[in-house]
Amino acid sequence: MSINRDIQDRLRLREAMRLAVLVLTLVVGGLARAAASSGVNEITWLTGCWESQSGDRIVEEQWTAPRGGSMLGVGRTVKGTALVEYEFVAIRERDNRLVYIAHPSGQPSAEFISTSISADSVVFENPQHDFPQRIGYERTRDGLDAWIDGRHDGRSQRVEFHYRRGACEPK
Repeated sequence: MSINRDIQDRLRLREAMRLAVLVLTLVVGGLARAAASSGVNEITWLTGCWESQSGDRIVEEQWTAPRGGSMLGVGRTVKGTALVEYEFVAIRERDNRLVYIAHPSGQPSAEFISTSISADSVVFENPQHDFPQRIGYERTRDGLDAWIDGRHDGRSQRVEFHYRRGACEPK
């Protein structure tokens, strides 16, 4: 009987080790997939040229494809034939998050840290910034919605931009 018990104990141990290896494989595989899918490649859908027009006011954004853990963006607002404002932006990977580094015309630079990234949206936040405190982009069926929001002059404000794909080449 002692031999049978010894064999049963070994079989139980072997089965427990197989289960442990399976669980470890699933956990490590899941972490590897999460790491591979994180970062600036998650927001590749932002790449390209985007345009919003209302009357004689045109707002444009143009984003480069992800490369080197970063994307670069440039935006401008034109009213009639006059440049109203512009902005240079870098989105970079830092400490397993994305950082939106904005350089707006006539203002100091500001950094916003990603708080939410999905297959169709990204949100960046900086609660200490004057305005906005949050910046968001969401891919829609027919374009791109962007928004900024936060508190300004003691009250909540939100500004939305509804973009359509624009031509990156001159017309």
